[in-house]
Amino acid sequence: MNLAKRMSNLGTETAFEVLARAKALEAQGKHIIHLEIGEPDFDTPVNIVAAGARAILSGATHYTPSPGIPQIRQAIAKEVSRTRGVEFSADEVVACPGAKPIMFFLILALVDEGDEVIYPNPGFPIYESMIRFVGGKPVPVRLPEEKDFRLDVDGLISALTPKTKLVIINSPQNPTGGVVEKQDLQRIAAALREFPNAWVMSDEIYRRILYVPGEHPSIVAEPGMRERTVILDGYSKAYAMTGWRLGYGVMPKELVPHIARLQTNSNSCVATFTQMAGIEALEGDQSSVHGMVAEFRRRRDAIVAGLNSVKGFRCRSPKGAFYVFPNIQGTGKKSKELEGLLLNEAGVACLSGTSFGANGEGFLRFSYANSLENIHSAIERMRKVLGAA
Repeated sequence: MNLAKRMSNLGTETAFEVLARAKALEAQGKHIIHLEIGEPDFDTPVNIVAAGARAILSGATHYTPSPGIPQIRQAIAKEVSRTRGVEFSADEVVACPGAKPIMFFLILALVDEGDEVIYPNPGFPIYESMIRFVGGKPVPVRLPEEKDFRLDVDGLISALTPKTKLVIINSPQNPTGGVVEKQDLQRIAAALREFPNAWVMSDEIYRRILYVPGEHPSIVAEPGMRERTVILDGYSKAYAMTGWRLGYGVMPKELVPHIARLQTNSNSCVATFTQMAGIEALEGDQSSVHGMVAEFRRRRDAIVAGLNSVKGFRCRSPKGAFYVFPNIQGTGKKSKELEGLLLNEAGVACLSGTSFGANGEGFLRFSYANSLENIHSAIERMRKVLGAA
């Protein structure tokens, strides 16, 4: 097939490839414990489902404006203003089918061929994929294990150049569960003031899944950052709404028409009833979110203790999200090799750290969005294959 050259620059999410291999083994009768996919194992809360169902039955099944219906844009602006300590208006919001379109559209809108984009590595693989797709230059920044995978701020600052067009910050972070602290954001913001052409994409999709006290800080609240920061957030993780496809970007008003135009040219708009459900998610009962995070905390503690009991593993306790990123160098195996071994011999699906960039070699990612029972069972299977610590 004679594809366009740009397609060779487009990456993928390995989680879905491993999921396909795991499903193939299940079809052969093998029992697999799924710790590879980044999806809450909870159902969407009943009040949100009811709001979506009412919307469908009332005829909310037609096109909407590309940036979203006014009600959801207002609800998002109100929520983001409250949680980030910065006032936003509805006309600074674009609702999308999932949060990924925001990173896709933003990189398309801002990054020209040869422009540099600083991003975390290991990090969400679509960052690097999209940077390469548009002809940008990926500039990776480490997340040191010895600092609980907190972003290497010195490395980020030293990577800034006049060619830097975008800086991507993800906190709490996928795949490590690392968290960027307020003093880190202050230093990054101070450095960025010397590079006025550089924008920031603050990926805050795991903001609600946090195990440290207080609201998670956002760089948008730092002096001079509101005017060039795009907040990426959504509903998939906090509200277990992965299949609903609803996310959003909050950005300077002058950028909104360009992002909305990209949406018009690609997927038109978000389903109306999904947007109505999203309003209920933000404005309705939040007890389901609190309960889910409390359960994730219990699972985090269990999987960290369990992985540290496996021979050759060393696992730090994440401060957010629902992933652990254990160091597996003590096994003497490469990450991809061990991913395959655990799937085929232990029946445990996980991801090689290299799925998240070159700096992920020597690590695996496990999602603990699964039951405590399955987590304990997975650890026992791994100990049988690899031995006890």
